[in-house]
Amino acid sequence: MVDQEAVEVVSEILSAAAPGGVSVEVPFSTEQEGLAARLLPSEPATVRAYLPAIDAAQAERSIATVRRRLGHLTAFELRPIGELQVGTVYEEDWATAWKEHFPVMRIGQRIVIRPTWRDYQPGPRDVVIALDPGMAFGTGLHPTTRLCLAGLEAWDDVGLVRGASALDVGSGSGILSIGAALLGARPMVAVDTDPVAVESTAENARRSDVDIEVRQGSLPIAGGPFDLVLANLVASLLVELAAELAAAVRPGDGTTASGGRLLASGIFIDREAEVREAFEGVGLRVLASRTETDWVALDAERSGP
Repeated sequence: MVDQEAVEVVSEILSAAAPGGVSVEVPFSTEQEGLAARLLPSEPATVRAYLPAIDAAQAERSIATVRRRLGHLTAFELRPIGELQVGTVYEEDWATAWKEHFPVMRIGQRIVIRPTWRDYQPGPRDVVIALDPGMAFGTGLHPTTRLCLAGLEAWDDVGLVRGASALDVGSGSGILSIGAALLGARPMVAVDTDPVAVESTAENARRSDVDIEVRQGSLPIAGGPFDLVLANLVASLLVELAAELAAAVRPGDGTTASGGRLLASGIFIDREAEVREAFEGVGLRVLASRTETDWVALDAERSGP
């Protein structure tokens, strides 16, 4: 069991040792007769990693490494982290058991995340993203994803999305690309360096019946600049890619609200100032921010050339 603010760092430690994949199970309570869920951010999450057991000696070494690195985190007393538990899971059990931890979720007022194996009766204004997260990041459970979806909905509320060209940098499961496309972004381009994420984005786009051009790679990218750019990354990457992100956003003419917009998330609150400084240094003016627990999303405009 892991404090939800420690989920990312614990997931990184586990994923480095576990090619079989990592799952994050965030606690939730059911609503609407079990067809929707409310997340419980104050309760601990469960992070599971899956190692192949064919080479038992290697598996034991990996477990020892994880135990040692988690011990270092515990020693620093950054966030509560429970004891590492080890058990055997047969492959056929893993193939289906993880799905029970992904409920139907409403993000904001209209966006609904529906795992493909769950039923949901949409309301008249609902925008439903049919998602099979697989091994790619982006399920709607993490605060960074929810912040991006809320920001995307806020853009749509003021008429910025429909008909706008859009780019999703680091698309993961495709959840943001699909949300933007369902809200009317055209054309919609998604890019990720991970071939698993590229495949996941393309497949999830087909499930939601939206047209997304999915590419493997990173910035800079041909076809821009774009009216809207989504970047749910991490603070260090946002700083590193600040100039490339700015170049991907359509420049304005120097007047207020004339330029394209960037929505950036994956920022710990104590690194917000660093990311703001990097953005402002390349001509991205931060207009607003949103926070959830210790995470921040920034909404910025490229107002000049």
